[in-house]
Amino acid sequence: MSSFTSPTSVSCAQLTTAQHGRSPSLPASRASLSGEETPILRRRIVSTLLATSLALHGTPLALAENWGTRSFLKERFFEPGLSPEDAVARIRQTAEGLHSIRHMLETMSWRYVIFYIRLKSAYLSQDLKNAMTTLPESRRRSYANKANELVDNMAEFDYYVRTPKVYESYLYYEKTLKSIDDLVAMLA
Repeated sequence: MSSFTSPTSVSCAQLTTAQHGRSPSLPASRASLSGEETPILRRRIVSTLLATSLALHGTPLALAENWGTRSFLKERFFEPGLSPEDAVARIRQTAEGLHSIRHMLETMSWRYVIFYIRLKSAYLSQDLKNAMTTLPESRRRSYANKANELVDNMAEFDYYVRTPKVYESYLYYEKTLKSIDDLVAMLA
């Protein structure tokens, strides 16, 4: 019996070493252009593609109707920052939006509230900086204090919505509303 099992184990050992010894080769795919033309041709293709895409779409204006969850990626990564006037308009629109999520809090739709808060806080960080340039130098310190208070209240609101603690969520929701209303009043 030992002579019967030993050839089997040897053949398995030989099989495994034979499989490990082989390196799988994949077919290489390469472009068939000459070496000098490739970078120039690539640049032409990319520049043509960018020019046609910009010509078709144009530079979209930052209108309040276009601000939302679908335009988040586009505005965040593919468009430059907003002008200070547009940033002020988006802060006002965010204030109106925060007032309108009260129904979601009352129905305890925590997931949607979290998504909304995080989306708007991502916008606000950039918009608050842009909007500061519209204020005179004498009011910037009080604006910065109110803006910091707003950011802190939104962070606490986000934390308590995540836990979810109902009383604290409502408390920081009201504090966030008061902070953003004070900020909008300063910008008006």
